[in-house]
Amino acid sequence: MIPLIGLVLGVVAGLILEPTVPASLQPYLPIAVVAALDALFGGLRALLDGIFDDKVFLVSFLSNVIVAGFIVFLGDQLGVGSQLSTGVVVVLGIRIFSNAAAIRRHIFKA
Repeated sequence: MIPLIGLVLGVVAGLILEPTVPASLQPYLPIAVVAALDALFGGLRALLDGIFDDKVFLVSFLSNVIVAGFIVFLGDQLGVGSQLSTGVVVVLGIRIFSNAAAIRRHIFKA
């Protein structure tokens, strides 16, 4: 219940405050969102499997975002930012769909 309240409060705060992302950080925002979604789906899967640990989730969430952002930053520095961004999205996308499939199997017992 507390995570749901936090989510609602975060969405409402975002809509009211309308934060802006500096132009220098805008290329990293989509990657950070995909990395965060990967951690969220992994956390939901762990919760359904009965092995959820809030500390592991927090570390996974933060490290996913930081590592994905660093990979894109490194790609920008090397001049291949779009290729590494695509690679990060593909890898995290595979993980998201894998976790979604496991969640679906758990919920529908299939």
